[in-house]
Amino acid sequence: MSGQPIPIRPVEPTPEPAELDISVLVPVRDEAETVETLAVRVADVLARLGKSFEIVFVDDGSGDGTPARVRRARERDPRVKLVRLRRNFGKAAALSAGFDHSTGRIIITMDGDLQDDPDEIPRFLAALEERELDLVSGWKRRRHDPVSKTVPSRLFNWVTRELAQVDLHDFNCGFKAYRREVLAEIAVYGELHRYIPVLASRRGFAVGEIEVTHHPRRHGTSKYGWDRFYKGLLDLITVLFITRYTRRPLHLFGAIGLLLLATGFGIDAYLAILWFGGQHLGNRPLLQLGVLMMVLGIQVLTTGLIGEMITFKNFRRRDSYSIKEWLE
Repeated sequence: MSGQPIPIRPVEPTPEPAELDISVLVPVRDEAETVETLAVRVADVLARLGKSFEIVFVDDGSGDGTPARVRRARERDPRVKLVRLRRNFGKAAALSAGFDHSTGRIIITMDGDLQDDPDEIPRFLAALEERELDLVSGWKRRRHDPVSKTVPSRLFNWVTRELAQVDLHDFNCGFKAYRREVLAEIAVYGELHRYIPVLASRRGFAVGEIEVTHHPRRHGTSKYGWDRFYKGLLDLITVLFITRYTRRPLHLFGAIGLLLLATGFGIDAYLAILWFGGQHLGNRPLLQLGVLMMVLGIQVLTTGLIGEMITFKNFRRRDSYSIKEWLE
């Protein structure tokens, strides 16, 4: 060996991806019949606007050849991209993957079944600019879905609107437009994707909606069943908790605790009066009820809600999915 020092080349930093005007994010599962048509239609609309853009399909565990159809669309138009998850992680995880692997200053989400009309995209962009909004949600006022979906959905939206105090008519609509900074501050896990407008509103972002055309489904089947409604109600409770009480949990826990404690104390005080009156209380179930209300009730409720709070505060978006393929 010569002993001469080996010259070290400086490592060139990896360039950051160029920021685009618009990213259209489409989570799909078993939508092989529609993805190519959707890609062409979205590209035509955005090309007419003169915007730089990408169309990001997130495949959430399809089993019908959807990824192959997306690759074919990419061969015709390199602005089409594919993020493929290893299995079905759910729509919230698919959206999170798309948010992480897109670069647009404005992100538009839409379903991949052609029920959302790409021709509506300019109206979303106009609403963002003209009304100075940070998030625009679609409102499918006239839905082409069976009654088994529309009636529960309307009830769900009414309950959400009243409890969350966010003036939107359709929280379930996947057709939305966001400014990038909205998504930078909001973590979406579980099934909380439908409540992004609520979370954004609580953070102070300006949220609005526009009516959109809803087309009948022509291919495939709906991926949602009745279980989405009870899950949605549980998620609504979670959202209300993390937006109202994360920084002041005593306002919630204290109210519940005082109520249970007062009720249990009242029961036991009543029994104490009977005991002083000479009655035997050893076999009175009411005594056990009073004690349990003071001890167990508050433990069960606070354990569940504190668990939600810990999940929200420590959630990392990338923990919710695992990518199998990414065509950039």
